Amino acid sequence: MDHSTILSQHVNASREKVWAVISDIPGSARTLSGVKAIQMLSEGPYGEGTRWKETRVMMGREETVEMQVSQSDPPGSTTVTARQGGADYTTRFTLEERDGGTELTLFFAAEVLKPTFLSKVMMAAFGNLGMSVTRRAFAKDLAEIAAKAESL
Repeated sequence: MDHSTILSQHVNASREKVWAVISDIPGSARTLSGVKAIQMLSEGPYGEGTRWKETRVMMGREETVEMQVSQSDPPGSTTVTARQGGADYTTRFTLEERDGGTELTLFFAAEVLKPTFLSKVMMAAFGNLGMSVTRRAFAKDLAEIAAKAESL
């Protein structure tokens, strides 16, 4: 059982500038208003294997999730994965040159690993609400990434 969404944002900046923003994990709490704190768990530059804990407020609750870069192809794409509460989460950013700037596309998927009858009922009842909240949060993230990249 999974839920996914795709969002795009045109950014009036080069792919390199957009990449600089999305790959600046330590600085993401300053760029993204939804991120309250970052704790780096690995050292070195952004790349496959980079790990951190990210604290966000979602639906009035603070959640901390450990995240890891599973794929990095600068400045074209990156994939970040996380496992939390019996679900796998995948977020993929794709950066394409378009109209003198960059088309930043975000793909997000959540997959419940071992769905029980109750979790299936809950996802059927509340899954669309959760994805709606998630879409709004990611749309805000994309707008804030764009604003930061355009200011560089």
